[in-house]
Amino acid sequence: MNGQTQDEQAALVAKLARLIEERGWSQEELVRRTGLHRHTVRAIVYGQVKRKLRKDTIARCARALQLTLRDLRDRPLDSLLPRRPANAADASASWLYDQATQPELLHWIERNPERAKKLTRDEIDELLSLQGTGGPLTRIGVEHYVELLERKRVLIEQVHAIAGTEYLQLLEQFVALLSDKIQPYPDRGREP
Repeated sequence: MNGQTQDEQAALVAKLARLIEERGWSQEELVRRTGLHRHTVRAIVYGQVKRKLRKDTIARCARALQLTLRDLRDRPLDSLLPRRPANAADASASWLYDQATQPELLHWIERNPERAKKLTRDEIDELLSLQGTGGPLTRIGVEHYVELLERKRVLIEQVHAIAGTEYLQLLEQFVALLSDKIQPYPDRGREP
């Protein structure tokens, strides 16, 4: 098989179970990510593997965890657990960090923990939806996209402040004018 002793096997299964738990993956999610049989996944998650895991099974788990087979086997568990920025006491920033898979986004969060804390849940969802190789975060850049989100947030706050003043009518006129500029022409199909 793969030359592991029973103790090494048990330690590897325990390490896998902990890494899966840390990511918050359900058994179904692990099945989807690895393509392994549900019974195998259940045995790994509950640490009840009776036979030695095949090398292919371990490799699939490593890939799903975005680790090399060697790192999964040789590195200590603490060094494999998801890192959290030191200043990310805010639950949303921690959640963003835990859900981020794109290295550029992870590095941005590590460099900008205070800005990451200020992101709203909707902004975080938007950032996470743009991850992926060749995706918008890769093309545009995380910093640029976060700046756009921050500018939009400030603008919305300003609009809310203005809406509570005597300038509401002026704001309505301005927004209507801009909206007309960006909306498709409603009468496009008819002759003038």
